[in-house]
Amino acid sequence: MKASEVRKMNAEQLNEKLTGLKKDLFFLRMQHATNQLDNPLKIRETKHDIARVKTVLRELQASGKQ
Repeated sequence: MKASEVRKMNAEQLNEKLTGLKKDLFFLRMQHATNQLDNPLKIRETKHDIARVKTVLRELQASGKQ
């Protein structure tokens, strides 16, 4: 997910996306712990996506558009 895609979303969509990404990260970690994860890079990518969403949410909050 690109930052430009994230910036087009509103606060409600971002919160939904954040919740979904956190769930995905949880399941990826469980798969990794049980050696079922084919590509461990997905964990890092998901963490970066979470950081992007949180950053944009914080920017919206700071600018008062939330």
